[in-house]
Amino acid sequence: MGTNRKLRGWVIGYLFILPSIIGFSVFVGYPLLSSMYYALTEWSGYDTPRFIGFENFRYLFTEDPAFWPSIRATFYFVILSVPLSLVLGLLLAMMLNKNLTGIKWFRTIFYLPVVVPSIATLTLWQFIYEPQYGLANSLLREFGLPPGTWLTSETTALPSIVLIGLWQVGSSVIIFLSGLQSVPQDMYEAAEVDGASRWRMSINITLPMITPILFLQLILGIIGAFQAFNQVQVLTGGGPNFSTSLLNYKIYTDAFNGRMFGYAIAEVWVLFVIIMIFTVISYRYSNRFVYYESDK
Repeated sequence: MGTNRKLRGWVIGYLFILPSIIGFSVFVGYPLLSSMYYALTEWSGYDTPRFIGFENFRYLFTEDPAFWPSIRATFYFVILSVPLSLVLGLLLAMMLNKNLTGIKWFRTIFYLPVVVPSIATLTLWQFIYEPQYGLANSLLREFGLPPGTWLTSETTALPSIVLIGLWQVGSSVIIFLSGLQSVPQDMYEAAEVDGASRWRMSINITLPMITPILFLQLILGIIGAFQAFNQVQVLTGGGPNFSTSLLNYKIYTDAFNGRMFGYAIAEVWVLFVIIMIFTVISYRYSNRFVYYESDK
């Protein structure tokens, strides 16, 4: 009797999780395994895939002239954009955390660029960066400064794209703001009684208490930066001279312009491994700088 009841419990339990197992197998497991297969084939997207082993990866690492420039551009973009976004987002959140008159309007204004479609925002910035009549160079001329090269130079194209990313930092500001408002106020009151300055309270109370939020933003920022695409597609098309050809954009051009879907899927796996390495390293060392209440 006891055995039958135990067996019935197991069957009922598995029936409850069966939809999740089927959903995971169909929407995650099968695409993952099929992409691994297609990465080992020569496939244009229309014909029958031809198995070629690791030839795609060999050509990618040893002969593709655009691969290593795209890797350099991608790492440059990540290293430049992620820290700047974190610092700017945190500073704006600390400013918007003040109890000032009209603060709700300021919070709305800073979040507005996030809800505007990214293509519309990028088209606007295309006009701003226009060399002859754009707003950016017009302002520089007003102050007697030489006009910038912006998107037309190998040196300034990628930093100009990073600057656009800072324009849309509103979503991270909202997350930082929620973290700042969750810091217990009694800690600040106790610090004030002890005579601590605003700066000391920020360093010794605010920053340690929001390190889980900082860590979350770091991971999201790294993953988002490695997957950046719209900026390059709309503004530069990977130029000038591959200086803005991020790996995600190269994958797109190889797949849809070059009709090399098997090769592009191999590049996707390379990008996946890079993101996984960064994420695992971040988690591996997160206990050194992330503070949780449960650690007490």
